[in-house]
Amino acid sequence: MNISLTGRHLELTDAIKAHMTTSIETLSKYKMDIISVSVVASAQTKKGKEHSVVEFVINLAHKNSIVIKQNDGDLYAAIDMATSRAHKAIRRIHDKDSQHQKVGINEVKAENVNIKEVNEALEDEIVPVRLDLYKPREVEDVLNDLKDSDKIFEIFLDNENKTRVLFKRSNSTFGLY
Repeated sequence: MNISLTGRHLELTDAIKAHMTTSIETLSKYKMDIISVSVVASAQTKKGKEHSVVEFVINLAHKNSIVIKQNDGDLYAAIDMATSRAHKAIRRIHDKDSQHQKVGINEVKAENVNIKEVNEALEDEIVPVRLDLYKPREVEDVLNDLKDSDKIFEIFLDNENKTRVLFKRSNSTFGLY
């Protein structure tokens, strides 16, 4: 990893260079292929106040470059905030790469064959079953169940095997369809 440290309108002391270098070297823990990191530190004056601006440009192999610009009244604080933002950006790229596994065409073909075999096996074993829920019920029984529960409606078969719906109205009465 190539590291380039530059100061604009600011002289970089050995302490500042050491702080920048150690901050940048912590980025290597993600095992990403970092080609180069360029850090530009500058001092600016706006509205009579002087503040420091730190810009990181991180070049990754086979990926887009990451550009982070951070300003603060203190140069060390700006470096720390830019470093934490760089960690976050690289961690996102690292997680995306490690969680998205690339599947080969042979594995996809093998999965399709297995799915077809499972589907064919399931077609032979389907047996229709009449559920207990479809047994005929009295309207009074369904009304008592609906009063006791928080449900808004109940669908059931009456004694004549007609599908019926019993529902609560907004004025606390019940309707039957």
